[in-house]
Amino acid sequence: MTPGEEAQYREILSWVKQYARKKGYALNTDDRQFNAVLRGLVRNKLKHGEKYCPCRIRSGEPEKDRLIICPCAHHEKEIEAEGHCHCNLFFKKTD
Repeated sequence: MTPGEEAQYREILSWVKQYARKKGYALNTDDRQFNAVLRGLVRNKLKHGEKYCPCRIRSGEPEKDRLIICPCAHHEKEIEAEGHCHCNLFFKKTD
């Protein structure tokens, strides 16, 4: 990773952890998959200016794509129904 990518990775990692804590979610414990999603968020942030969900396809229409900025508009329903979001980043906590 370039220094800029590393800095963005650290920033997004910090945000992801804070968001999960605030919402009561667990994060994916599979380091490989977790890091792949984070690298995708970094790539999208640097390339497109937003943390677009790397698991969804951008349409190129800003208003439509706003719905897939992480955390996307679908994540809460997905976590409730499936136990995790589409990207497998955020999970419902199991006690």
